[in-house]
Amino acid sequence: MNKETKLIVGVLAIVLCVSRAPQANADDINGWNLGMQAYSFNRFTFFEAVDKTKALEMRYIEVYPGQQMSKEKPDVKTDHNMSSEDKKEMLQKLREAGVKLTNYGVVSLPNDEAECRKVFNFAKEMWIEAIVSEPPEDAFGLIDKLCNEYKINVAIHNHPKPSHYWDPDTVLKVCKGRSERIGACADTGHWMRSGINPVEAIKKLKGRIISLHTKDLNEFGNPGAHDVIWGTGAGDFKQILTELDRQKFKGVFSIEYEYNWLNSMPEISGCVAYFRKAAAELSDVKYKRVFKKNLSNAIMEAGSWAFDADGVLAPTPSGHGDIWTKERYGNFTLELDFKVPEKGNSGVFIRTGSLENWINTAIEVQIHATTDGTKHGQCGAVYDCLSPSKTAVKAPGEWNHYVITCLDNKIYVNLNGEDIIDMDLNRWTEAGKNPDPPGTRNKFRYAYKDMSREGHLGFQYHGNPIWFRNLRIKSFD
Repeated sequence: MNKETKLIVGVLAIVLCVSRAPQANADDINGWNLGMQAYSFNRFTFFEAVDKTKALEMRYIEVYPGQQMSKEKPDVKTDHNMSSEDKKEMLQKLREAGVKLTNYGVVSLPNDEAECRKVFNFAKEMWIEAIVSEPPEDAFGLIDKLCNEYKINVAIHNHPKPSHYWDPDTVLKVCKGRSERIGACADTGHWMRSGINPVEAIKKLKGRIISLHTKDLNEFGNPGAHDVIWGTGAGDFKQILTELDRQKFKGVFSIEYEYNWLNSMPEISGCVAYFRKAAAELSDVKYKRVFKKNLSNAIMEAGSWAFDADGVLAPTPSGHGDIWTKERYGNFTLELDFKVPEKGNSGVFIRTGSLENWINTAIEVQIHATTDGTKHGQCGAVYDCLSPSKTAVKAPGEWNHYVITCLDNKIYVNLNGEDIIDMDLNRWTEAGKNPDPPGTRNKFRYAYKDMSREGHLGFQYHGNPIWFRNLRIKSFD
């Protein structure tokens, strides 16, 4: 192989390391699938709603009847009366975007077998798992039969009072004695508008919740209340998720954001970030050791690092160079303790795409004995890109505790119990530049937006003493 060929191969290898390979998504933690109810984008076409869902790095969408399918076909509406050609075009759009249809609704299911079969046939053709509806009570014998025949669920939605199903007791009444394929589409925001505590309603419906139209509102008990970013409203959103986790719920959370219709993407992005972080915290995925005691799963220069009798990992007196995991991680929570002396300097590398080019394909969470030094070089910083929101490092010689969580485009860092980094990689859109202040420089050849979303973990030896202990990780991939 000549020098020119080697150079081309090397460049291609780096590009492949930096580009995003398909992998598990953070929205599948706990068996929970976070998706978009296309009604959130009802001022846009369904195809635009799919594009927006993809831009939010989400993989699931719920279609509702009556949305314009695309700008190219303004007269075609998304529903169970679409032509075969239009349904194929819709499926092709979803395949190209990597987005899956999960639910269809809210749609009518009357006590009319021919009309109901149109809806069920559409769901079957489009690989939809659940039909969301508010059927008349006399239709449930028919619906129960069709659910079992088609193996498709029906989730009863609750519009606000005085709609028929605003009270979860009514939902329970029509579910009694019916197949497990009949249950609730729990609309948390509409419960709040009706004066019903969503947590208590979810407790009542245990075992009957099929999916959710998920909302948090600025006020409780007010029919005119509006959506806000999850976790910032009156809905006690963490308790909603905690209760669903306690019930071992598995299913779809459809974001239905009915506010700021034309410019809701930043707020919906905040909902996505809140959900992913809360789901990771609630996850029952078990921690495992990052390194075996004999370091057989480490990449390092032979004999350069070792555990002592107390389980502390440190460079050996004769060693030098960093230590890396053989395994690659994408979405994870990493916990560890570290200690540095006066003027100590080290770092934790995450999602390192290429060990040969780690300087440009790794994200470094800085370890430093002090909070001074270069900009974005303090302890807790994402090196050269983002400073911590507060000072939380302990004095040199004391043990510190890191919790580093990576979920798709988000990186969170907690130092000694303080949340100090909330980073959205998608804001780093240009190589060598930081977004705040706009255009300020960093040293990296690649935009963090385009960095690999999985890779090796690394622990830096910078020529200064450094000690690590209690290194453990839970991976969501």
